[in-house]
Amino acid sequence: MNLMKRILFLAVFAIFNYCAFTQDQPVLIDDSTSIKAEENAELFQEVSNLNPQRAALLSAVLPGLGQIYNKQYWKVPLVISGLLVFAHYINYNNKVYHAFRNAALIENAGGDNPYAELVSTSDGLVRNRDTFRQNRDFLIVLGSAFYLLQIVDAHVSAHLNEFIVNKDLTFSIEPSIESTPLFSQVVGVSFALRF
Repeated sequence: MNLMKRILFLAVFAIFNYCAFTQDQPVLIDDSTSIKAEENAELFQEVSNLNPQRAALLSAVLPGLGQIYNKQYWKVPLVISGLLVFAHYINYNNKVYHAFRNAALIENAGGDNPYAELVSTSDGLVRNRDTFRQNRDFLIVLGSAFYLLQIVDAHVSAHLNEFIVNKDLTFSIEPSIESTPLFSQVVGVSFALRF
């Protein structure tokens, strides 16, 4: 459990440092290859009302909050349920790991194996202990990656909000009849993209 607290502390510390050091500061480039913006050009702050850094920070503090900030409410149950599934299986593997570890210690000390009906040898206890510890550690890595992925998702979604998407964009599958060079017709399926 102490390892989980350290990983969580390091993740939150890294996110706060990233947000503190990546604030936009004006950089003046006096170079012949630089392009000057027009006077009436719209900046990102004028096009989008979402702040990507705020979305990432909200999502880091409370998973799913960045998605709510981006008004992507359908993602919140996916984020919460994903994190709950990882937490459940990490907890399960940790409990079983500790049970087999304690059973191996008891047997090495000369006591009776409490799991004799499941595992009859001390070598089997050690193998089960190691397997459940590896599963727990692997799930911690995957759960951390999922946590970071939902932060990145909130950040990118806030950035993508500035783009204007055509509402008439459609993709359809339709039957088609095509003529061939041999003056016959072929029936098939066509994929149509309209925008």
